[in-house]
Amino acid sequence: MENCCSRSLLSHLPSLLLLFQLPAGGSAEEFIVIGPSEPIVAVLGGDITLPCRVSPVMDVENMELRWFRSKFSEAVFIYQNQQEQREEELAEYRGRTSLVKDFLSLGEAAVRIHNVQAFDNGLYTCFFRMGIFYEEASLELKVAGVGSAPQVHITGPEEDGVQIVCMASGWLPKPQVHWRALSGEKFLTFSETQAQDAEGLFTIEATLVVRDSSSGNVTCSVLNPILGQEKAMAIFIPEPFFPRSSPWKLAFIVILTVLMLLLLGAVFYIMREHTAKLQEMQEWEKLHRDKEEDQQIKEEALKARDELQADLDWRKSVYLAALKKAKLYAVYFRDRYQHWSAQSPQVSNLLFTFVQCGFLVDWRKEKFQSLSVRLDPESAHESLAVSDDKTSVTFKDSCKGAEDGVYSVLGHEDITSGCCYWEVEIRNAERSEWALGVCRRDVERKGWYQESPEKGFWVVGTYADTFCCLPYNSEHVRSIPQRVGVFLDLNEGDVSFYNMTDGSHLFSFPLTSSCGTLFPYFRLRSDDVSLTICSGVGGPVQTPLPVNSPPCSSEETVSLSGQGISSGCGVDGDLPGAESPLLSSGPEAMFP
Repeated sequence: MENCCSRSLLSHLPSLLLLFQLPAGGSAEEFIVIGPSEPIVAVLGGDITLPCRVSPVMDVENMELRWFRSKFSEAVFIYQNQQEQREEELAEYRGRTSLVKDFLSLGEAAVRIHNVQAFDNGLYTCFFRMGIFYEEASLELKVAGVGSAPQVHITGPEEDGVQIVCMASGWLPKPQVHWRALSGEKFLTFSETQAQDAEGLFTIEATLVVRDSSSGNVTCSVLNPILGQEKAMAIFIPEPFFPRSSPWKLAFIVILTVLMLLLLGAVFYIMREHTAKLQEMQEWEKLHRDKEEDQQIKEEALKARDELQADLDWRKSVYLAALKKAKLYAVYFRDRYQHWSAQSPQVSNLLFTFVQCGFLVDWRKEKFQSLSVRLDPESAHESLAVSDDKTSVTFKDSCKGAEDGVYSVLGHEDITSGCCYWEVEIRNAERSEWALGVCRRDVERKGWYQESPEKGFWVVGTYADTFCCLPYNSEHVRSIPQRVGVFLDLNEGDVSFYNMTDGSHLFSFPLTSSCGTLFPYFRLRSDDVSLTICSGVGGPVQTPLPVNSPPCSSEETVSLSGQGISSGCGVDGDLPGAESPLLSSGPEAMFP
């Protein structure tokens, strides 16, 4: 103990010299408490010191000093009013703790724990207080103990080897067990069990099966991982202890293996033959089904042909007798074509001829909805006059002679999706220059500008007394229409123009995927011309009729027998004559 105190005094000599060099002034009320940064290792049953110190250096003899466990009330040692206060200390530490007072004047205090036990292991806190100011620090104590030497004995044969058990007790913390052969090689595979007694000490048992009779001596070593101390014991295993294997055992294993392989081969061969026969049967059944399906398709095609021929004969007789319009029959044959085409590709090819003959209506005109377009006066050029109902645009009286400008106006409706159409009637279409269609929101319409898809315009109109798409393309010249239908399909990405007088297709433009919001577009350039938006009927577009089509009598009615389709007089019931644009020329051109 005297040697320990001498070494401690020598270790604190630099702190004493530093204290003498400090100035006399300074505050003694504020400080920090510093504990050891590394864990303190204590040997089971010995003594250990838990040191703490304050910075800056000051006398701590008149301070309250306390060492406690996880809670402030779990006191291990209390020093107050220059004496130990044992009433508040934990019972298991009374009489086992004392204060080291050698360096209190230098700011260092330590508590010494005698007869260290296993439960002393863990974290501690040292607490220093002067007046109302206090600080604390934490430190860790690791308790380690070396127990008994391992006891090794043979328990008997195990499978194809010898079982050896190694047992040791009284170790703290849990020790590490290693098995080694005489050559020094470690045995990596063994079982291990452990238990703790009431004092927290470990008892460990490790079991090893040695299968090599040439191993000779086997050593069991137990190591304390904290102290690094190890105890070992060796045992010699005589060769007779190892079980002797019968020569018939090896032969039995070989024969059994061969039999298993033969059995697996036979099962594999049987399964393969069964699978091949099953596949052959499935292929035969498939061929039989395909043959039956082909026969059924042929029968359906013949039946459809006969049915279609009968319908055509009936239609021819009705048409030649009553000269009714073709749109009714076009709708009927469209439905029949859709039904028969779904039944068989052969029927679809058979009916394609009738599609070419013009019996099917334009599908485009059945999916569009009429859009009620109104002109936006705020977007109109100053030389244009928009009617009060915002459906017509023309030149102002003072600008009718204007020849050198591009005058346009937009529709009020912005179109972002769906399928819609509107119709525009042109007055003096042959004697003036005009254009209509759609454009993007952000197009440039000031001064002279070019109308082209690259600039955001998809329009048709007149140029040099001819009708064309813009910009002008000499390969797409049409007769000048008096009434134009604009069909905008943002789902499919195109805009198409139709002559609503005779139902003919004029032009179609593909739309770019980034065209964005579109607006109806109208442009005038010269002469006495006006563009008038026709009022929509709201609903699917009907195939346009000729202007000079004679009305039908109120008594005339055509009904398709067994189909539930009829056409009579009324708003949608007027039928065109033989000159209808839906027919190629006359009745003779429709039928063979």
